[in-house]
Amino acid sequence: MKDFLHYLKPHIPTMLYGFTIKFTGTIMDLLIPYILSYIIDEVTPQNDIRRVFFWGGMMVVCAALVLVCNVWANRVASAVSRDTLQTLRYDLFYKISYLSSSQVDAFTIPSLVTRMTTDTYNLHRMLNMIQRMGVRAPILLLGGVVVTMLIDPVLSGILCLLIPFMTFVVVYISKKSIPLFTKAGISADNMIRVVRENASGIRVIKALSRTEHEKERYDGVNLRLNHDETKASVMMASSGPLINLLLNFGLVMVVLAGAWRVASGHMKPGAIVAFLTYFTIILNAVMAISRLITMYSKAAASAGRIAEVLNTPADMKIYHAADINREGDGSGNGQNADEPDGADPHRRAAEPGRADLRQSAGESAESDVRQIPHITFDHVSFSYNKRVKNLADISFSLNPGQSLGIIGPTGSGKSTLVQLLLRLYDIDEGSICINGRDINTFPLKELRQRFGVVFQNDVLFKETLLHNIDMGRTLSQEDIDKAVRIAQAETFIREAGGYEMSVEARGVNLSGGQKQRVLIARALAGHPEFLILDDSSSALDYKTDAAFRTELAKAFAGTTTIIIAQRISSIMHCDKILVLEDGIPLGLGTHEELLRTCETYREISKIQMGGDAA
Repeated sequence: MKDFLHYLKPHIPTMLYGFTIKFTGTIMDLLIPYILSYIIDEVTPQNDIRRVFFWGGMMVVCAALVLVCNVWANRVASAVSRDTLQTLRYDLFYKISYLSSSQVDAFTIPSLVTRMTTDTYNLHRMLNMIQRMGVRAPILLLGGVVVTMLIDPVLSGILCLLIPFMTFVVVYISKKSIPLFTKAGISADNMIRVVRENASGIRVIKALSRTEHEKERYDGVNLRLNHDETKASVMMASSGPLINLLLNFGLVMVVLAGAWRVASGHMKPGAIVAFLTYFTIILNAVMAISRLITMYSKAAASAGRIAEVLNTPADMKIYHAADINREGDGSGNGQNADEPDGADPHRRAAEPGRADLRQSAGESAESDVRQIPHITFDHVSFSYNKRVKNLADISFSLNPGQSLGIIGPTGSGKSTLVQLLLRLYDIDEGSICINGRDINTFPLKELRQRFGVVFQNDVLFKETLLHNIDMGRTLSQEDIDKAVRIAQAETFIREAGGYEMSVEARGVNLSGGQKQRVLIARALAGHPEFLILDDSSSALDYKTDAAFRTELAKAFAGTTTIIIAQRISSIMHCDKILVLEDGIPLGLGTHEELLRTCETYREISKIQMGGDAA
């Protein structure tokens, strides 16, 4: 909860203002039974109707002040809760947006969704209730005890004897409940994961008639969540009946002792009426505190889960040039690569493709450009689980304007390779350079702005076609039209009603080919320095695919391109082709060279295109 208190600091003056109002209303609430006792014992025996009306009017005034102060204070509490959680949700979303891919994999998407929604809601409820009842309930409890001691110390002693037992019950049960609510949160993550998978794959599930199977799978995680929540709730809810039992036992003792003291003349009837009223107030206050403890237990578990994300250190750094070559680096000398607007103070004064190259004696800048490749992979290896290598000893280079085709069976590491180039994951061995500069020295925003990417399972958002292509980059209409034309999407967009056509989430109202053409247009619209097409034409017919490649070669001749494909026809014209299998490079060369030297490539060509003649 320490991290959460940080968000409350700016609102402390407003909270104190609300607490003052709530305090005033609570004191008025405590005065009402006392005035009633005074009317019964002191005013009524005098048969003075004017004094009865006067003190009755005072009770009405106190009740009105209670109403006004409570409504006013509750409005203040709602405003503080709203503003505090708005800031927290923003920071949490910001942090999630800049988590590395490996960190997102570790937390999982369903867990991050739960922390962003359910956990922040638990904190909102807790903060709201603490402001509403966190002042009122303790004051009613303590104030009730003090007033009852003034009315009759003997009866008040019975109540005081119960307080240690009630305190023990509340503390013990809340301590046991927090781990149970944390476990229930994990079960909620699992349930959301299953729901998310079913919602995303509903068409596949129906097509394969697996609806009943998925219902059983959901029923399993739902029952687990129900079991964990019930266990936590039962544990927490047991405090209420136990406290109620203690208070009712005390109430019986108070009634018996009070009747005996009234009968013996040691206590007046009005005092016993007031005492019983205060006892009821104390009972309600204790029950309110018990509910607050329940909410706090849930909120504490949620706060821990949120803090776990907020306090996650960046695992991607921007390293100095000297640090890249230093053995055993990892001392944290670099800047946080996830800072969106971070600047690298060690950035080279000149950079090929972006600025003038540094020149050595007798050499021109033009010759430097020819000597330094646009992209270089130097003995790159990577593993997701750090045990089995997903890519091993990958080496190649591309000059500006060259194209690389990557082909291989499913799971061979094709998509992983381009994710390493974008630095969605950090490599384990070797180096990746752009224009001779290690990608670890680039701020992530600067690095990724150079790329236009179409991923294998890319996403369209529930927005217009124009928004899905522009993606907030404020691109010119001319650039968007050009990208749409090259992507062969011009005709279907015009027939669909233009750029203002509404796209459903994940593009479910578009065909596979239409989605891919929109995604390609998105990648091309920003005139990227590097273009990555990861199986981006698998849903295109051969004619459309050929037309796209022809237009791409004309309009983006100077763009360095990496194409991942399952069809040789999509990559056979690339300057270089890399063949992967189980993360291991089996061949690198042109189409003709690989037909002669790579058996795996030759087999793929024979199956797809009828042999070497292709």
